[in-house]
Amino acid sequence: MSGIEALGRLLRQSHHARPDDLPQMAMRAAPLVGATAMIIYLVDHQQRVLLPLVGGDAPARERFMIDGTFGGRAFSTVTACVSESEAGGTRLWAPLINGAERLGVLEVVLAGPVGESTVEECATVAALLAELLVTRDLYSDTIERLRRREPMLLAAEMLRAQLPPLTFSTGHLLISGILEPCYDVGGDAFDYAVNGDIAHLALFDAVGHGSAGGMRAVMLASLALAAYRNARRAGLDLIGTYHRIDQAVHDHDRWGLITAVLAELDQRTGMLRVISAGHPSGVVIRQGKAVKVLPTPTALPVSLGHHRPPVVVEEALEPGDHVLLYTDGIIEARSRDGNPFGIDRLVDFTVKAVADRLPLPETTRRLVHAILDHQDDCLQDDATVLLAQWISPAPPASDTELPESDNRTPLGTAH
Repeated sequence: MSGIEALGRLLRQSHHARPDDLPQMAMRAAPLVGATAMIIYLVDHQQRVLLPLVGGDAPARERFMIDGTFGGRAFSTVTACVSESEAGGTRLWAPLINGAERLGVLEVVLAGPVGESTVEECATVAALLAELLVTRDLYSDTIERLRRREPMLLAAEMLRAQLPPLTFSTGHLLISGILEPCYDVGGDAFDYAVNGDIAHLALFDAVGHGSAGGMRAVMLASLALAAYRNARRAGLDLIGTYHRIDQAVHDHDRWGLITAVLAELDQRTGMLRVISAGHPSGVVIRQGKAVKVLPTPTALPVSLGHHRPPVVVEEALEPGDHVLLYTDGIIEARSRDGNPFGIDRLVDFTVKAVADRLPLPETTRRLVHAILDHQDDCLQDDATVLLAQWISPAPPASDTELPESDNRTPLGTAH
């Protein structure tokens, strides 16, 4: 049986598979690449630990930290890494990626050295397993339970179910978001969508964190998300979208208050259009420098929009530019001695991460962890980041040729 035939058979079997069956399916795929074992690891919600998905004939494994490990390096850099096996063979660590979303890593145990063809074959198997992890997760709690290291409060359960994947790429635009704390969120939320040439970005920060377990803030944020998507799918422009959200929140809770930033980015021209509704300003980073702090506020917070019309700000981006959007929990995070994280530290950290050419989701992961470390891992408010990079102008839809995935990175050999 050829490799393609075997993968096809594996895919057909997956139609009836549960998440609990995936460890055994990975083991069945191991001989296709000349391996003796394949073990799936999933990242926890805080993106600190990689957790083995065990079952079937898969050998027992322990969880391990992302930072300071070979498997963690594969996850962080989205690059295959090789380490030596205790038995004298080698281990290939391949990132598990769905689109641009990092799910975890695949450990491939090999008896001999790793060649480039083996890396490509393992990447193919890892891509198939990543797709199966996402689709099987829709019908079971197995994967979600594994990824949780603490009980999730009801407010967080409600809000996290509504968030989009943390990372998305069109090849010409890359978007990555992250929200902390994982298990006890307040009123922060983010959303995005790409419709044709236009990428839509939004951040919301609802007032009411800490009240009734954060439920009031989460209800407001959920309403804002639904109204935002409703307006976007109805084809409304930024101003119309702002008014739709404002009216929905005002009708539901006239005393409710949400700061928000709504943005549209044209992938063909790089034109960025933004409404900042009482929200912290976004930052444009270009060639290692913060070149523009976007004006704020250009509108009143949501539910007060009838008092003053919103204003749309336009900014022309250049290829390679990053747009950093964030909530006030980022810059207001305070250390034990009362020192705020601050906008300067935020910009400096992001600029250095961009200069180090870290993958965008790794930049957001490390940024939020830096904020958690600054506040002794105990945030007093939600900290949410949405980072977008306009990579290059997108051609007209009729001329579009899909770019090669950035995830097909060269083999990183461990020393």
